[in-house]
Amino acid sequence: MEQYIMKGGNPLVGEVEISGAKNAALGILAAAIMTDEDVIIENLPDVWDINVMLEAIEEIGGQVTRLDRHTVKINASGIGEVSVEDEYIRRIRASYYFIGALLGKYKEAQVPLPGGCNIGSRPIDLHLKGFRALGAEITVERGAVIAKAEHLRGAHIYLDKVSVGATINIMMTAALAEGQTIIENSAKEPHVVDVANFLNRMGANIKGAGTDIIRIRGVKKFHGAEYSIIPDQIEAGTFMCAAAITRGDVMVKNVIPKHLEAITAKLNEIGCEVTEFDDAVRVVGKPVQHHTNINTLPYPGFPTDMQPQIAVTLALAKGTSIVTESIFENRFKYVDELTRMGGNIKVEGNVAVIDGVKGFSGASVNAPDLRAGAALVIAGLAADGYTVVEEIGYIQRGYESFDEKLRLLGAVIKKVDSEKGAQKFRLQAGWG
Repeated sequence: MEQYIMKGGNPLVGEVEISGAKNAALGILAAAIMTDEDVIIENLPDVWDINVMLEAIEEIGGQVTRLDRHTVKINASGIGEVSVEDEYIRRIRASYYFIGALLGKYKEAQVPLPGGCNIGSRPIDLHLKGFRALGAEITVERGAVIAKAEHLRGAHIYLDKVSVGATINIMMTAALAEGQTIIENSAKEPHVVDVANFLNRMGANIKGAGTDIIRIRGVKKFHGAEYSIIPDQIEAGTFMCAAAITRGDVMVKNVIPKHLEAITAKLNEIGCEVTEFDDAVRVVGKPVQHHTNINTLPYPGFPTDMQPQIAVTLALAKGTSIVTESIFENRFKYVDELTRMGGNIKVEGNVAVIDGVKGFSGASVNAPDLRAGAALVIAGLAADGYTVVEEIGYIQRGYESFDEKLRLLGAVIKKVDSEKGAQKFRLQAGWG
């Protein structure tokens, strides 16, 4: 079983290039099958979730050509199957985007219920409500959503709560429905805007993405397009926290600073020095950093996907911080693991009370999910001694070359797949 082993104590220093946004790419890949013409997608992150999505497109008859590691050409003219059966697809949350894409183009879809990280209940009832409003009949049979429509017609859809997935899914289907659709209380996240921009590039008529009201005028069909995915705000935020927790100095490149404002504000509050450039942010950690309070909220609020990373950073700050998780109810599973490293965090319901400690000590810990796994890695880089993070398959779902990028910043970290490899690492790192 692969694991990361690391020796902590080195401030991270240098420059890091951020990859394309995984969450935007998943929606865009699904949308790419909605035309019969060639689609070229650039700045695609080379991570597990993306590769599973590409395999699923091939499985239903799409042609996928890798032009290079981060560029793919998709031609969906050969798709003859609206049923996605791939066992892999059950393991990624974004499998549900195939419902919106296939329903919009072919007026039917059969897609397994989604999987992904176990961070709490994430039902897709809002997605199904939107599809029904557009004229689809929906049933759930043997673990799959089955959607069919004779005609798709625009509708006025109010989302009972803000949902990125439902916004993107409904937007895809509505873009090929007859007439106008209005989505109220829509998600404003950058990857919602990116998927809308991609659909517009293919010929859709979508206005208002990035606000809480999206207006869509349906078109008859889409054409081919070329598109480059936005940078990943969560990967960028993770490296920003890595700089802060190790008291380092890191230039995080290939980012859109506006997408990072909530993270930047909190790092400034705790005493870090954050400087914004056109397409980069520089984070300088300070010897003494101070407590603050965090409340996760939909964009432009503090992202739930950054909650574990900022929490471990606050665990080494002076004073008591309070982190309130408003999005997912099961997102504090890393707390027990961090306690093994010397963290002092008490969880009551959806609130974590963090009493800052002077330092972590290395330990063997398990990554409980994608973002918590990344948080435990950056905690290990700030710890005294060595730390082993197991179950790193979660981390590889969403971070491209995570250990390589950290090594370029001076981290002493390696991916190993055996105890022999771990022992060799310890010898090389100087523990004997």
